[in-house]
Amino acid sequence: MVVRPYEARDRAGVRDVCFATGYMGDPIAWQWRDRDSFADLFSGYYTDREPASALVADLDGQVVGYLLGCRDSTAVPDPAPMMVRHLVGRALLVRPGTAGVLWRSIGDVAVGVVRGRGLDTELHDPRWPAHLHINLLPVARGGGVGRRLVSTWLDALRADGVSGCHLGTWGENAGAIAFFESSGFRRHGPPRPMPGMRSPTGARHTTQWMVQDLGSGRRS
Repeated sequence: MVVRPYEARDRAGVRDVCFATGYMGDPIAWQWRDRDSFADLFSGYYTDREPASALVADLDGQVVGYLLGCRDSTAVPDPAPMMVRHLVGRALLVRPGTAGVLWRSIGDVAVGVVRGRGLDTELHDPRWPAHLHINLLPVARGGGVGRRLVSTWLDALRADGVSGCHLGTWGENAGAIAFFESSGFRRHGPPRPMPGMRSPTGARHTTQWMVQDLGSGRRS
């Protein structure tokens, strides 16, 4: 298993891993069946606009995991135009396999607005300008690969003088939260409602923001 910088030839493999691990490390297809739109939303910016901040776990030439990073979260463009293109071009609002989660998302956002509660889809705080997404296929788990990906990314941020890094993970994924805490991150605020996504039993999901200082030592 090799941890190395992302290369253009890895794009398809990253998209495959993204879709295969999209639900707390498990396949997302049962809830969002359209692979291309899901991969565009959650990996497209990093592979296409900031590839120098991406790392992959390579097993015999196959991408089995990745860390997709961003040094300045304010530079990420609003995903709404891309989402509209998929909604129209791929008819996601009426297609089985995507219509349910999208209409729930619209309903969740509307209810949040009525109740005066925003749905935090990104954390913008100058103390932690960088962020990351990490996913591993089962074959890459348990051998320290995730820790190598995270430590390599954080070391690069420190070398560049970046003050801090944040991430969002599923509030219900205790294993992921424990992993990030062991990697130096801490929880930032309570879990926040996640629009659209539901558990197999219909329960609401949340996002837990986590942060790590890389130089200033400041605490939330």
